Amino acid sequence: MGEMLTLTAEDGHRLAAYRATPAGASRAGLVVVQEIFGVNPHIKRVCDGFAADGYTALAPAIFDRVEPGFAVGYAPADIERGRGVRGKLGMDEMVRDVRAAVKALAAAGLQVGVVGYCLGGSLAWLAATRIDGIGGAVGYYGGAIAEHAQEQPRCPVLLHWGETDQSIPPEHRQKVAAAHPRIPMHAYPAGHGFNCDERASYDEPSARLARARTIEFFRQHLG
Repeated sequence: MGEMLTLTAEDGHRLAAYRATPAGASRAGLVVVQEIFGVNPHIKRVCDGFAADGYTALAPAIFDRVEPGFAVGYAPADIERGRGVRGKLGMDEMVRDVRAAVKALAAAGLQVGVVGYCLGGSLAWLAATRIDGIGGAVGYYGGAIAEHAQEQPRCPVLLHWGETDQSIPPEHRQKVAAAHPRIPMHAYPAGHGFNCDERASYDEPSARLARARTIEFFRQHLG
């Protein structure tokens, strides 16, 4: 269903992206922002799933700035590799690459939303606060959202959290909620990465409910 293409960021950096398109007319475009594991088979399946729901989904390979083609699994060694690449990138660089994907979808005449997971959840928040032309953003368990809670979104936002997430303590969620009391936030009886069916932390009921809420949100704000 999907294909690889190349995007160009505003600083001239060229990066790969995976695009999945619906069988019929597209409702809107969704930028799907990866975890620290790259644009791997799971992220591609996430894009394919959104395409099946009628959205053109585009996942920029934001780790291409450090290691082009980076895509790993979820073993401890993979986690360490992902963290290593992440540590070599600044948020501003990754926001540029998300912006390139937003612009590519907008250039195709689509309304654009952003959805991200883990690292991508944090970038979905920063897309909402820093990138123009977005109709809505959804963040799943973004660990850096609390750090940037003082930033003001330019579009509607929906946030998903795991109640037993060991990497995002409750006070982080509380900080975001206190700064933005009108933003809908949902906490699930699950841990970090509960949406990924390849991780031990996968929680199917939570993933299904969060996805249903995500689709409903995009239907409301994008079409």
